[in-house]
Amino acid sequence: MLFNLSILSLMLGFFFANILSTIPAQTGDWSVVSSSIIITLNELINKFIYTKKNINEFLILKLINNIKIGIIYGLFVDAFKLGS
Repeated sequence: MLFNLSILSLMLGFFFANILSTIPAQTGDWSVVSSSIIITLNELINKFIYTKKNINEFLILKLINNIKIGIIYGLFVDAFKLGS
């Protein structure tokens, strides 16, 4: 069950990355603002998660971390699609 939730949260993060990279970039002037918001939220989540001594006790923290990893992975995939 935990493995299924982890994979689902990872794919949810990948889906959020596609949303975050396409919707604000339609106007062209929101790319800097949206990227700074994404980086700030990423760093805040990192600070909160990795200051805990045992992350394995909290299921919600693992799911949030997997969503964060999915967002980062999705943004890298979008960057490679734009670069080619």
